[in-house]
Amino acid sequence: MPTQLSRRSLIRGITAATAVATLATGLAACGGNSDAATTTTDTAGTVTVGRVSNGAARQTELKVSEVKSISAELPAAVRRNGSLKIAVGALPDGFPPLAYIGSDQKTLTGAEPDFGRLVAAVLGLKPQISNYTWENMFVGIDSGKADVGFANITDTEERKKKYDFASYRKDNVGFEVLKKSTWEFNGNYENLAGRTVAVDNGTNQEKILLEWQAKLKKEGKNLTVKHYQSKNATYLALTGGRIDAYFAANPGVAYHVTQTAKSPDPTRSAGTFSGAGASLQGLIAATTKKDSGLAKPIADAINHLIESGQYAKWLAAYNLSDEAVATSEINPPGLPLSNS
Repeated sequence: MPTQLSRRSLIRGITAATAVATLATGLAACGGNSDAATTTTDTAGTVTVGRVSNGAARQTELKVSEVKSISAELPAAVRRNGSLKIAVGALPDGFPPLAYIGSDQKTLTGAEPDFGRLVAAVLGLKPQISNYTWENMFVGIDSGKADVGFANITDTEERKKKYDFASYRKDNVGFEVLKKSTWEFNGNYENLAGRTVAVDNGTNQEKILLEWQAKLKKEGKNLTVKHYQSKNATYLALTGGRIDAYFAANPGVAYHVTQTAKSPDPTRSAGTFSGAGASLQGLIAATTKKDSGLAKPIADAINHLIESGQYAKWLAAYNLSDEAVATSEINPPGLPLSNS
C-alpha cells in the first residue's frame, strides 16, 4: 500500500480479527523473512488456487502452461536460474484473503501468492515464495533476494523512483452491509446522507469518509461516522443495527462476506470506491527492481492469464471479481507524489 496510513488500512482493513488468532500462528514465530511452505501436489501445467484457504476461497484447479514467446522475454539470469523468487510481505500476522498461513498451519496461501504461482507458470519458472515483513519485502527486492513482490502493493509515483510495476488488480475500498439491506453506494457519496457508517481509525478509508462527511455537511446533510475498538465490536454493531454499513478495504469485505455466508446474519458488498480517490483508479501491481527487465514479461504473463480466462477464475475463487482490470499495464499512472 502507498503510505504508512494506508499500510495500517491494509492490516486493519483486511485482516479479520477473529481470523488472525487462528491463521497467523505459523507466521508469528518468524523474523524478517521466511521460506513459505508450498504445496507440491500440482501436476505439470496445473495450478490449484485456494488450497488450504480455510474457507476464504473456493479451491479451483487451473490449467496454466508456459508460453514460450513470453518466457523468452525474461532476463537471461532468471531463465538460467529456472525460478521466480516471489516476495510476499505478510509477516507477522497475515491479511486474509490476500496472504496468510492456511488451515494446515504451514502453507502461505491467499490470492497474492496464488497469483504469483500463476504468473510463474506462464513464464515456465518454478515459484520460490518467501514471506517477509512489509519493510523487508522491499529490502529483498532491492538486494536481489527476490525478483518480484506480490503483496497488495499500490502503484505510486514515489515508488516508481526505485521500482517498476505491472498492474493486476484494482486498489479498492468498499462498503459491507447486512445481506438483507437494500442500500447501495453506487459510487455516489450523496447516497450516504442520513446513514451511520463505521470505519477504522487512521486508515485511508477513514480519510475518504471524513471528506465525504464534510461535503455533505456543506450541503446541509448528515453522515454519522462511528469508530469501534475492534472488528468484532464493529460487526456486532452492524448485526445489531447500530450502523448501516462498515467502510473497509475491499478484500477484507470480500473475506468477511465469505465467512458470514452461512451465519444467521450474512453480509454483502454494497459497492466499492477507488482507494486513490475520485480522480484516479488505484492499482495493485507486481513490483520489481527498476530496470531489472522483469516488468514486461510479467505484464505479458498477466495479460495472457486475462485473455485465457484464468485470471477471472482466480479472482472469482477469492470473491474479488469486482477488482478485475482489463489489462496489465507497465508503470501506469500511480498515486501522485503528494499522496504517496
